[in-house]
Amino acid sequence: MSRATQATIHLGALRRNLARVRERARDGNVMAVVKADGYGHGLERVARALRGADAFGVAAIGDGLRLRAAGIVERVVVLSGPDEPADLSEFRRLRLDAVIHHESQVGWLEADGDARPIRVWLKLDTGMHRLGFAPERAREIFARLRALKNVDADITLMTHFAASDEFENPLNIEQIARFDAATSALDGKRTLSNSAALLGWPQSRSDWVRVGGLLYGLSVVDGKSGADLGFEPAMTLTTKLIAVNRVRKGERIGYAATYECPEDMPVGVAAIGYGDGYPRSAQSGTPVSVNGHRVPIVGRVSMDLIAIDLRGIDAKVGDRVTLWGRELPVEDVARHAGTISYDLTCGMTKRVMFVEDSD
Repeated sequence: MSRATQATIHLGALRRNLARVRERARDGNVMAVVKADGYGHGLERVARALRGADAFGVAAIGDGLRLRAAGIVERVVVLSGPDEPADLSEFRRLRLDAVIHHESQVGWLEADGDARPIRVWLKLDTGMHRLGFAPERAREIFARLRALKNVDADITLMTHFAASDEFENPLNIEQIARFDAATSALDGKRTLSNSAALLGWPQSRSDWVRVGGLLYGLSVVDGKSGADLGFEPAMTLTTKLIAVNRVRKGERIGYAATYECPEDMPVGVAAIGYGDGYPRSAQSGTPVSVNGHRVPIVGRVSMDLIAIDLRGIDAKVGDRVTLWGRELPVEDVARHAGTISYDLTCGMTKRVMFVEDSD
C-alpha cells in the first residue's frame, strides 16, 4: 500500500485562474510563469492546463527542454537568459526566448557566429537591484542588440518590481517612472507587471503581464489568501489518520516533548512530515482540517508524522486530513510556519503522490 500523502492538482482551477488574469490584463499578453516545477504543482501538467497562455516563463534551459518534450509549442522565456556562450545553441534548438540582463550576455551574442536569430527580452534594473541593466544604458544596449543579425528585431523591454505587493509603497511609482523614461524612445513591447502588480498597479500592465502565484491561487498580498483575491487554490494536500490515541493530562507529545496535554485528550497521528515537504517550522497551533473541522497540530513536526489535537470532534483511523487546499488556505499554514505559500507548494518531495482533478 502506498503512503497516504497526496497532492491533488485542480486543472480546472488553473484554467479559471488564467481566465481571471486575462480579464485583468485586458488587451495585454499573458506569460504564465511555471518555474520551480510549476510552483510545485508539476511543470508539464501545469503547462498543459495553461495552454491558453501566450508564453511560459521558466528559470532554466532544462525547463524549456521539458516543455518542448511535453509537446508545448508556445513561446518559452528563460527568465535569467543564457549562463554561458554554449547555451545559445540550445536556445536556438529549443526555440527559447532569452532574457538579457548583463553585459556578458551581450558580449556572447556579439561574438556568436551563428546568424540564426534568437528572440530576446531586455531587462532593466529600475530598483530591484538583482538583475538588469541600469536604466541610463537602455538605449545603448537596445541599439547593440538591434544591430545584431542573430537577434530578432522584436525585442521586449522589461523590469521587475521590488515591492509590488505593497500597494501604498512609492517605490513602485518610482520604478514605473524610471522604466518609462528609459524606454520612451525605444519601440519594443513592454512588460512590468507580475502577479501583485496586476492587482495593485493597473498603470503597469502594458503589453505583457508575467503572472505566477495567482495562476495557482496563491496570495501575493500579505494577510490575504488567494481566495480573498478572487483566485482558486490549485493544490489540495491531504493524508490520513493512522492512529488515534488517548493521552493523559500532563503527558508530553513528540520530539523534545514541547507540548504538554492540558487535560486527558484524543491525539491523532497523521502520515505526513517534513520528509513530504510539510514545514518542520510549523508550530503547535498550526491548523489542519479533519473531516471538515479545523483543529491544531501539537508538538513538533517530525520527518514522517504530525500529531493533531482531536478534542471536540469525532475522528477515527483512516479519516482524511487536509493540510491545505480549498477548505484550508495554504497562507494560514504558511503564517504559522513563518514562511510564505510559495515556499510550501514548491517544497513537495518525491514521496508525495500527485493526482490530477479535472475540476
